[in-house]
Amino acid sequence: MAAAVFHQSAVESSRPRSRVSRFALAMAAETLFLMALGSATRVTNAGLACPDWPLCYGELVPRQQMNFQVFLEWFHRLTASSMGIFAIALAAIAWWYRRSLPRWTPWATAFALGLVLVQGLLGALTVTELLRFDLVTAHLGTALLFFMTLVAIGVALVPYQGIGTAGKLPWIGLIASVLVYFQSILGALVASQWALHQCLNDSGLCLVMHSHVAGAVPPTLATLTLVVLAWRTPALHPTLRKLASLASGLVMLQILLGVATFKLRLQVEPLTVSHQAIGAALLGTLVAFTVLGLRDTPSTVIDESSSVSVPQPTTGNFPDDRANGQPA
Repeated sequence: MAAAVFHQSAVESSRPRSRVSRFALAMAAETLFLMALGSATRVTNAGLACPDWPLCYGELVPRQQMNFQVFLEWFHRLTASSMGIFAIALAAIAWWYRRSLPRWTPWATAFALGLVLVQGLLGALTVTELLRFDLVTAHLGTALLFFMTLVAIGVALVPYQGIGTAGKLPWIGLIASVLVYFQSILGALVASQWALHQCLNDSGLCLVMHSHVAGAVPPTLATLTLVVLAWRTPALHPTLRKLASLASGLVMLQILLGVATFKLRLQVEPLTVSHQAIGAALLGTLVAFTVLGLRDTPSTVIDESSSVSVPQPTTGNFPDDRANGQPA
C-alpha cells in the first residue's frame, strides 16, 4: 500500500519536470530557427528593412512596403516577440511548480527570461544604431547564451538513468562547448563587419578574418578529442555515444561549410546561413552531452520517478529495492 502511494506521488511529481523539459527544448529548437532567420536577414541586407522599432514603417504589419527583405526583418521580429512570451511562460510554470522541481530550475528559467529582455534591448539598438557591429555581435552572443541555457534546462530535466562510465568526458565536453561559443563570437565579428569581403577586396580587417580561421582549430580539436574518447570508453551510455557521434558529424560539416563559404566569398547565401546554424547546433549538442555526462556519475543513482538524486548506498538491508526501481 505504501509503495503504491509513493509511486502515485512520484508520477505526479514527474509531470511538471517533464513539462518544463519539453517546453525548454521546444524553445531551444525555435531559438535555433530564430538565429538562422537572423543570419538570413543579415546576409540579404535586410537588417534595416524596417527603419523603425518596434513597429515596421509605423505599422504592426507593413502591407504596402512588404517585400522579401521587409518580410524577413518583420518575421524575425515577430518570432523574437513570441520567444519573449514563451520565456515568461516558462519562468511562470517553473515557479508555480517549484516544489516539484529541482531547486535550481526556477532560477535558471528566470535567468533565461533576463537574457530575453537583454536580447530585446540589443535587438532594438541594432536598428536604432544602424547595425553597429559590436551590438550585432552582442545580439548573437546573447542569443547563443539563451540557446545554451534552454538546452541545459531541458536536458537536465529529461528522464535519464546514468550508469557511471562517463568519467571526465563531461569536462571535455564543457571545454569544447566554451571554445565553440567563443569561436561563434569571432564568427559574429567577421559577419557583422563583413570582414571576409574587406579582407579579400582591400586587405582590410584581415586580422579579424584570420583570427576566426585560426580560432576554428581549438574547438575542432576539443570536439574531436571528446568524440574519440567517447568512442573508446567502454559501456558508455548509448545516449552519450549518440551525442558524440552527432557532434563528430556536425563539426565535419561545419568545416566543409566554412571552407565553401570562404572559397565562394559569401556569394551563396544559404551556405552562410547554414554555417551559422550548424555551428549553433554543434554548440547545443556539446551542451547536451556535458549536462547528461554530469548526471552520469558512479556515486549517484538518479531516481527519475521521484525527481531527486538518491545517494547509492554501499550497504543496505534491501538489496532488491534498487533493482525494482524503488528507493533503497
